[in-house]
Amino acid sequence: MKDRAGAIFGNRIDKKAYRTAVKFQKKYIRAFGDDSDADYKVTVMDNPHIGELLGVKNVLVGDEKKNDHYNPKSTNTYEFDRKKGILLGSVYMDVGSFRIPLAMASAAHAMGYVPYWMDFNSYNQTTCTKVIGAQREIYRMGLSMSHRRFFGKKVWEPMNDAGRRTLDCTAMNQMNTELMIPVCRNIPKDIPMIGTHVWTSQTAVHAGMKYVVNAIPDSRPMAFQLAEGAVHTIACHSSYMGYRTLYGMAGESVCSPMPQESLCYTGHYINHELVANIEADCEARMARQAQGQPVRLLLCIRSLREQKTVCVAILRYLLPLIQKNKVVLYMDTGDFHNTWKALVRAVPELEQSAELHFDSFKGTSVFCAQAMQRVRGIHVFCHRNPFEAAYCTGLLMRSCDVMITCPDELAFYPVPKLLLKSIEPSQVWTAVHAAEMGDATIECTDIGHTLSMLDLLLKDGSIRNNMCRNIMANRNIGLYDGAYRAVELAVGLKK
Repeated sequence: MKDRAGAIFGNRIDKKAYRTAVKFQKKYIRAFGDDSDADYKVTVMDNPHIGELLGVKNVLVGDEKKNDHYNPKSTNTYEFDRKKGILLGSVYMDVGSFRIPLAMASAAHAMGYVPYWMDFNSYNQTTCTKVIGAQREIYRMGLSMSHRRFFGKKVWEPMNDAGRRTLDCTAMNQMNTELMIPVCRNIPKDIPMIGTHVWTSQTAVHAGMKYVVNAIPDSRPMAFQLAEGAVHTIACHSSYMGYRTLYGMAGESVCSPMPQESLCYTGHYINHELVANIEADCEARMARQAQGQPVRLLLCIRSLREQKTVCVAILRYLLPLIQKNKVVLYMDTGDFHNTWKALVRAVPELEQSAELHFDSFKGTSVFCAQAMQRVRGIHVFCHRNPFEAAYCTGLLMRSCDVMITCPDELAFYPVPKLLLKSIEPSQVWTAVHAAEMGDATIECTDIGHTLSMLDLLLKDGSIRNNMCRNIMANRNIGLYDGAYRAVELAVGLKK
């Protein structure tokens, strides 16, 4: 197997950094074992949550009953479709990490392909999942503490910015993903794969898979996202030269560039159902504005510890307007029920006035269909299953007028947006990109500016209409076609 940690696109890694990467690999082996000789069987089953909607099938590794996404209600198993199959690699960290693979699955299904979903963080008996699980706990702990000023400025932001920008980080990743090879060992090597997390792309290349696309999620060029041997796709033109030249990824040293064929602009990765209905949904928003209907807001909460203060301020500001039927509020809490409980403690009036849509995906689907016509009040959504939680957000977007979110992966979606303060440094770049595309506000970094911006959006319908017109113009230039293009690219590598 080629050593992909010693040099990245021809750029030699510092010997000290390389030894550190080897050290960490050995540390993980001591902690979680070495299953490099394991011959895990592979089982393909229906996805019980979005399988019927999008044709998604889960790829289970090892004892299928020990997989997080095992479907105990089904006995159906399948062979890989070698002509129409396309693999989607994901790493579940939080609901947000399922949005891009969901967009790829939706696009692939609409284009007539069979999406096979591989969540590398669901194979509990493997070293792969144990390593990712340890990383996930560190990530979640850091995210929960990131609102603390000292920790956020001195630890969290440097770790997620400078710490991920250098090629030393890529070397560390490449060494760690060598431990994940067994999960891909018995996957057919000639099925195209789109990795929606860099670890899945690196693992696939290590394992000898022939047609690998590495879908980069962030706007800011970071060495963390590199998977040499795969074709890298980017969602923003502004990222191209940063990745092509590997700018700043070796400190002040100038890097040898990536080959042209290793990097491709695609556009935003968006669900087919949203892209296909952009014109109809934007026209419905403008019609509601013209008719003076209540403004429908979708508040997406990613990290309550980081966002609690601003969310509470928004809710207190909106409650009188909701009572007067001037505003309708959807609250999307992802897969965390505790978020709702914490908000009720902070704003007790919510408990009496909100309608809860918890863990009934069918009920949520029915509500979203009906909301395309008339809706009022406060509606709170939470689904413990990450597939359902991620898909729910897309369903809610279609009937909302403005989405309120931090500039994470949701900032790329074709819906008018009010952008809250960034949680991670790379999100600042995404906020600038979204504002320049004309479908979002600038980033609101404090409560005062957030409420001022919200007040303006509610009172001045022309701003929302301009965002809708920009979304339709962006649609015409293919800005939201990234998922289709990534699928075409992956399949085209094989052809």
